[in-house]
Amino acid sequence: MLEKALTGNRGYWTWVFILLALIGAGFFCYLRQFQEGLGITGMSRDVSWGLYISQFTFLVGVAASAVMVVIPYYLHNYKVFGKITILGEFLAISSVLMCQLFIFVDMGQPTRILNVILHPTPNSIIFWDVVVLTGYLLLNLLIGWTVLGAEHKGVAPPAWVKPFIYLSIPWAVSIHTVTAFLYAGLPGRHFWLTAIMAARFLASAFAGGPALLIILCLIVRKYSKFDPGKEAIRALGKIVTYAMIANVFFLGLEFFTAFYSNIPGHMHPFEYLYVGLEGHGRLVPLMWTSSILAVLSLVLLINPGTRNKESTLAVACGAVFISLWIDKGFGLVVGGFVPNPFEKVTEYWPTLPESVISLGIWAIGFLTLTVLYKIAVSVKNY
Repeated sequence: MLEKALTGNRGYWTWVFILLALIGAGFFCYLRQFQEGLGITGMSRDVSWGLYISQFTFLVGVAASAVMVVIPYYLHNYKVFGKITILGEFLAISSVLMCQLFIFVDMGQPTRILNVILHPTPNSIIFWDVVVLTGYLLLNLLIGWTVLGAEHKGVAPPAWVKPFIYLSIPWAVSIHTVTAFLYAGLPGRHFWLTAIMAARFLASAFAGGPALLIILCLIVRKYSKFDPGKEAIRALGKIVTYAMIANVFFLGLEFFTAFYSNIPGHMHPFEYLYVGLEGHGRLVPLMWTSSILAVLSLVLLINPGTRNKESTLAVACGAVFISLWIDKGFGLVVGGFVPNPFEKVTEYWPTLPESVISLGIWAIGFLTLTVLYKIAVSVKNY
């Protein structure tokens, strides 16, 4: 089926070459990082996790969101998701690939990644994160490619794939739960020391991932003959609505706990992110943008009239995705490091090479997604 990705119109190949150019720019900057070290990034002794880890954290949620179409279709026989499930599984594949690449570039010397394989440490959360991510990638590759291949041949999927489908459901929850434990298990960082961190991660995942999937479905329908179905998109819109409500509610709980308890260690990161701390407030405009977009998305999603209209649904999903990218893909990680345990404020902002490397990894993900979607659409329209 791979040959189907080698045919396309001018627009398709233009998009592919743009992505290849971004990948080339990112690789060039990575070679500089390989030579000079992580000193070319905006990270420091006080802020040792930056854009790379924040993107990894956000994309784990996008990958986990595939379960929101797998559960209704395979467990509850919700036929409406019949066309859209493969799109969700392929989105998970590209997301996990980007997650692993962001970990790779954040390691500094790439040979360090071998330590996870050659010297496994079962009491390390990052070890289990690598295990569940790799397993989830293999599961989605196996399930998606097998089911699509069977459809291409005009036969039913083999019976042996069903156990792997059922296994992928709790596995999807595990990848984001384990990632949340990376943060919640650090007692020296009060901003992350919360029992609902995993719940927040899952709520944001089940909002941001399906929101992106809706946008992708609308793009696929516009530029191809494949129609994922209006009812499927509307059902996904409801999922995004409830998950986003839960995400905002959980964030509100964090605010209440921090400020009602009046514990400085819990309050200071929120103050830094939303009003600034000791004259430092580089992330304040970003965090308020995230909050405004979250409110806008809820207004559009809660109202059935705007939610069921695809033009406003697309705007709402875009607002959800950008809001969560800012909050979870930047503010959450950086905010946990400010102030440091000695109450010193050290601000972080990604450098140009760091940003270009990140953009290159996103381009790899979208190139993978483009190829997989091209194959899926070709098979579905066969």
